[in-house]
Amino acid sequence: MDIRSFDIAGPLEIIPRKMGDERGYFAETFREDRFGPAASAITFLQENQSLSAKVGTIRGLHFQTDPMAQGKLVRCVSGAIFDVAVDLRHGSPTYGQWIAAELTGETLNQLWVPAGFAHGFCTLRPDTIVSYKVTNYYSPEHDKGMLWNDPALGIDWPDVADAATLSGKDAVQPLLADLPQYFSLEG
Repeated sequence: MDIRSFDIAGPLEIIPRKMGDERGYFAETFREDRFGPAASAITFLQENQSLSAKVGTIRGLHFQTDPMAQGKLVRCVSGAIFDVAVDLRHGSPTYGQWIAAELTGETLNQLWVPAGFAHGFCTLRPDTIVSYKVTNYYSPEHDKGMLWNDPALGIDWPDVADAATLSGKDAVQPLLADLPQYFSLEG
């Protein structure tokens, strides 16, 4: 298992080794002894899965606030996504900046999105299934978001991104400039 960091401290790409033969393949998709030291000690409490039928489906940008903030380990089970994390930690030199990774069912790579980051994705293939482990339970009163195409973020979404696929909630999220200071670099 390889772990790749980004220019923004916190998010990580987890790249498992696949061992295959004529029957198929085997891969370790998670190992605490390798992930834990790179991501700090975390415990996953809930796992979620979504199916997006259409290419260009946009989900996000989502996050939960303290005391129910969540870190997410995101994996594309089948299909492919353009997966994004945005730094929301006030005081961070990379506040408001984003990273992205293409996750696919074939590569089995994963994106670690720590608490203090907004997360979202765009599907690149039909019938894409995404699964993610989270470090805290879902809490409706702490569930927040920001507008996926906020010009201040400058996220370079794929050409297939289709605003018509947004949920009602995601279509009216606030801009980065309108968010309260939910997270700090120290916290």
